[in-house]
Amino acid sequence: MQKVIEIEIFPDGRMDVANASDYLGLSQKTLAMMRCQGTGPKYIKRGRIFYFKEDLDAWIMEEGKRSSTAKGA
Repeated sequence: MQKVIEIEIFPDGRMDVANASDYLGLSQKTLAMMRCQGTGPKYIKRGRIFYFKEDLDAWIMEEGKRSSTAKGA
């Protein structure tokens, strides 16, 4: 039986870090490390960190085009 994860998205398409990590299937700590390294999806900081769904989707699509051993251009 699969676990159902509910993702909360604000009306403008934003997600907080907890929801973004669930959406991507990554831990919050991994997202934090990616922010520090500049390797993760685009985000905004307005007191708190937010991700837009469209940016997460674009990042997923871009990452999927790379092989597991390829480095980003």
